[in-house]
Amino acid sequence: MTISQQPPAAAPLPVSRLVFIFVTILIDKIGSSIIIPVLPFLVGQFRDDALTLGLLTASFSVAQFLATPIIGALSDRHGRRPVMLVCILGTTVAYSLFGIAGSLWVIYLSRLIDGATGGVPATAQAYIADVSAPKDRAKNFGITGAAFGLGFTLGPALGGFLANYSLELPIFIAAFLALLNFIWGCLSLPESLPVEKRQPKLAIKDFNPIAQLNRMFRKPELRGLLLCFFLFNFIFTGFSSVFVLFLNKRFDWGPSQAAMVFVLIGVVSTVVQGGLIRKLVPKYGEAKLAVTGLALVAVAFGLTLLIPQQGWGLYGGVYLTQAMLAVGVGLLLPVLRALISNRVSDREQGRTIAGTQSLRSIASIAGPICAGLVFDHLGILSPFWLGGLLMLVALALAAMSLKSGSGPAPGEPCS
Repeated sequence: MTISQQPPAAAPLPVSRLVFIFVTILIDKIGSSIIIPVLPFLVGQFRDDALTLGLLTASFSVAQFLATPIIGALSDRHGRRPVMLVCILGTTVAYSLFGIAGSLWVIYLSRLIDGATGGVPATAQAYIADVSAPKDRAKNFGITGAAFGLGFTLGPALGGFLANYSLELPIFIAAFLALLNFIWGCLSLPESLPVEKRQPKLAIKDFNPIAQLNRMFRKPELRGLLLCFFLFNFIFTGFSSVFVLFLNKRFDWGPSQAAMVFVLIGVVSTVVQGGLIRKLVPKYGEAKLAVTGLALVAVAFGLTLLIPQQGWGLYGGVYLTQAMLAVGVGLLLPVLRALISNRVSDREQGRTIAGTQSLRSIASIAGPICAGLVFDHLGILSPFWLGGLLMLVALALAAMSLKSGSGPAPGEPCS
C-alpha cells in the first residue's frame, strides 16, 4: 500500500483517542517508575545485593518476552481495544499483589504477572500506528514519548514522597491508578483497527517470540536498526536497575534524593519528546537525530565516571549527566521506533511493535543481570564504563545502517 492509498484511518490522530493513549501510557509509566526510589529498600528487607535487583527486573522481562508476541498477534487479529484493556487489568492485579507481598517470592510472582500482561506500551503504539500516516508517526510517537517522560517525572517524585509514610504506599497508588484507567477504557476507548485490516487468521508461529524475531531480522532494512535497538535497551535497562543502588552506595543518597534525579530525567525527556522532537524531525531528519541521541547517551555514561563524591560538584555532576542522558534518550526512542515502523506494511504494525518489545524484553533480561553481576564483582562504576563502550558500538551500528540507506525511505512501508 502506497502513501497515496492510505485509508481514512491514517488521518491525524483524533484528540479524544490521543488523550486516552497519552493518559494510559502516562499511568503505565507512573506505575512502573513510582517503585524505582523504593524498590532497593523494599527488596533490601530480604536481600540487599545488586544481583537480586537485576533478577527481579529480569523476571518481569522474561514473562514479557514470552507474552508479547501473543499480545501483538492477538491485537492484529482481534483489535487493540480488548488487548489493551486486559493488559491494564493485569497491571492492576500485579501491583495489588506486590503491595501486600510479605516475602521475596511473592514480589517475584507479582513481577511475572505484570510482565505477562505488560503489553500496554506496545499495544498503545500499535494503536497510534493504525491511525497515523507514516509521515506523522515520528511526531505521534513523540507524544507517547512525552507521556513516558512525564510519567517518569511524576512517578519517582510521587514514590519518593509517599515513601516517607510507607514503602508499600506507592505500590497501592500505582494499582489504584491502573484500576481507574481500566474503568475509563471500558467506558470510552474506541477500536482503532478496522476489520478489513486485521490478520485473517493466526498460526502457532505467530505466538513464538523467536520465530517472530527471526522474521524481523531476515529483513535487511530492519536488521541494523534492531541490533541498535537491542544494544541501547541492554545498556539502559542495566543502568536503570542499579542506578538507585549506585547513588546509595557511592553518595549515601536515600529514596527522596534519588527521586529528584528521576524527576529531572522525566522533565527533560518530556520537553524533548513532547515538543522539541516535532520541530527537529522535519529540520534534521530521523537518521541524524538517532545518531545524535546515541552519542549523547554514550557521553553521559562516560561523564558519570568523573562525578566527585562530595561538594557541589557531586550534585552538579549527577544532574548534568542525567540531563544529558535524558536528552539523548528523548531524541533516540521516537525516531528509532518510527524508522522501524515505517519499514513494514500496515498489516504488520502490531507484530512488528510487539517484536521490538520482545527484543527489548531480551535486553531487559540480560541487561539488569549483567549490570548486577559487574556491580557486585567489578565495582559500582563498572556498569557505566562498560555501558559507555557498548553505546559506542550501538552508535557505529546505527550510523552504518542508516548510511547504507537499505530498505524504503522513511514514510514508505515495505511491500
